[in-house]
Amino acid sequence: MSEALLDVRDLVVRYGPVTAVDGVSFSLAAGETLALNGPSGCGKSSTALAVLQLRRPEAGRVRFEGRELTALPERELRPLRPRMQPVFQDPYGSLSPRHRIRDAIAEPLKVQGRWHPTDGPARVAELLDRVGLDAAYGDRLPRELSGGQCQRAGIARALASDPRLLVLDEPVSSLDPSVRAGVLNLLADLQDELGLGYLFICHDRAVVRHFADRAIEMREGRVTSG
Repeated sequence: MSEALLDVRDLVVRYGPVTAVDGVSFSLAAGETLALNGPSGCGKSSTALAVLQLRRPEAGRVRFEGRELTALPERELRPLRPRMQPVFQDPYGSLSPRHRIRDAIAEPLKVQGRWHPTDGPARVAELLDRVGLDAAYGDRLPRELSGGQCQRAGIARALASDPRLLVLDEPVSSLDPSVRAGVLNLLADLQDELGLGYLFICHDRAVVRHFADRAIEMREGRVTSG
């Protein structure tokens, strides 16, 4: 059996005296969607931040593509960050209000030293098309897009890094039901095309049943089932 894309063992995250994540363990294969389900405050988002190493855990292990992340210094972790990308709940808050959509999508390419004056704009146009947005949307500011369009732009920005794992933190909870279905269908198509692994943070059990391959339930920082 091939090694898991993501393997989390005995994860602990504390904020002062509060233990937000208490001994959480799970694994995720490439091309699979694993949902973390539970009410607000159960530790889902803190788990996601620890997986991304945006919040270093107090204990436990996060292993991604065979490498133990929690033991790595930042200089060794930095080259791995593009391969695991977040998509957040608020599509407007995840994009700079001052940057046009094409610049927001191009930014990861420039930061990672992969921008080329000729190929770069074509890559941005390709990413817009891949998420179902016309190239003309690249000239707009986030406030000029609907919530669904803006979330699609955020997904395009995440894809610019050529990730293997997307950590989707309530990515459709702020969207209208009809728009929500379109974004979920887009994510499913992208997973089929690119073989992405999804860690899907969601409080809505109906959405989880529809979208996820597997789910684990969390309460008060612990896994209760799954």
